[in-house]
Amino acid sequence: MLEYAKTILFKVSFDKILFEKELRKALRMLVPEELTQLKTWCYEQFASIYQRILNRVFVQAA
Repeated sequence: MLEYAKTILFKVSFDKILFEKELRKALRMLVPEELTQLKTWCYEQFASIYQRILNRVFVQAA
């Protein structure tokens, strides 16, 4: 499921609303160790454009 979530997030990264929606969905379907990997990957890939969204979503998920 982690690879699926990454694929979806990459495909919707053109739209911040879709990106946040899909990120929240991914957090609901992944197990804790996958969440850690997803968080690391998201910050590596999208921190330059979606830092605020990532911070908000991952703080709420903690």
